[in-house]
Parts: sequence; structure tokens; C-alpha cells
Amino acid sequence: MLVRYRFFGRRFVDALVDLPFALPTAVAGIALTTLYAPNGWIGRWFEPLGIKIAFTPIGIWIALTFIGLPFVVRTVQPVLEDLDAELEEAAASLGANRWQTFWRVILPPLYPPLITGFALAFARAVGEYGSVVFISGNMPMKTEITPLLIMTKLEQYDYAGATALAVVMLVLSFFLLLTINVLQWWGSRYQNPN
Repeated sequence: MLVRYRFFGRRFVDALVDLPFALPTAVAGIALTTLYAPNGWIGRWFEPLGIKIAFTPIGIWIALTFIGLPFVVRTVQPVLEDLDAELEEAAASLGANRWQTFWRVILPPLYPPLITGFALAFARAVGEYGSVVFISGNMPMKTEITPLLIMTKLEQYDYAGATALAVVMLVLSFFLLLTINVLQWWGSRYQNPN
């Protein structure tokens, strides 16, 4: 929508996508918790239905989606801008409907940036602390997150336990970094077959 359509407030929406980059993570966590709490602006609509968002894994997913969305949007957006609208018109003139055009013309060049964006978002989510700690509620065995477990271990002077968790996260981060680099290499080969 940001690439193909011109509408009132487009620049504002485009800038709003980058909000999680500029917003301190603790502020994001407090804001999300306030919105999705049972008496919050959004949470109050789900409470009568028996759906609790804040202090549940659903709230964690929402927080991680909020902080990861810009990575996906900003990796996909340039590829969509470079994609010629003539390709879609050619597909339509050859008898393809909108879904066929999407699945066979638009989506294939988007695979590398989509996978890269999701990998970057996941890499950010692995170590996310500030935005998740408030909305998760840190309930043992339900909504605990690894960075908070590390902090708890350090406060209990369990340096071995904190180090073990940190090493696992470090290995996971290196693996994600390697995956992102491989995906970017694959994407550049896909975009430039020469």
C-alpha cells in the first residue's frame, strides 16, 4: 500500500512504520501494556470475550511484532518500488487474475527480502527486553523471556546459570547472523542473475 497507492497521510503512515526504531523499548512496553491491559483502549474490547492479551503469550507476540515490523517493511519496500507495474499489466493481459498475478509475478521476487526481513525481526526479538518485560508480566513457566531470566540469575548471583543462558543466546545470534548473510547473498543472486 505504501508503494503502490497515493493517499492522504501516506508520509505519516510511512514515518509511523519507523516508530519502533526511534521509541525507547521500555516506553513501547509500557504503551503496549496500557493499550492491551483488560481496562486499556484495546484490551477492554477483548475482555468481555474472555480474551486476555496483556500478561499472556499473545501480548508477547504483539510486542515482538511491533518491534519487528519495520525490519520486514523496510526490506520489502525497495523491492516493490523497483518491481515494474508493467509486469502486472502483462500478466493481466495474458489472462491472469489478481491472485495469480500476486502468486506468480509479485511474490517470487519478494521471497529473499521477506525472509531477510523476518530473520532480522527474529534476531531483534531474541534479545528484546524493554518492550516485552512489561507486557509479559514475567509469570514463571508461562511468560518468562530469556533476557529477563538472565537478569534474574544475575540478581541471584547465579553467574553460571546466567552465563549458560547468555552462551545459548550468543550461539543463536551468530547462527541468525550467518543465516541473514546467506539470505542476502541468495537474494542478490536472485535479483542479479548475471
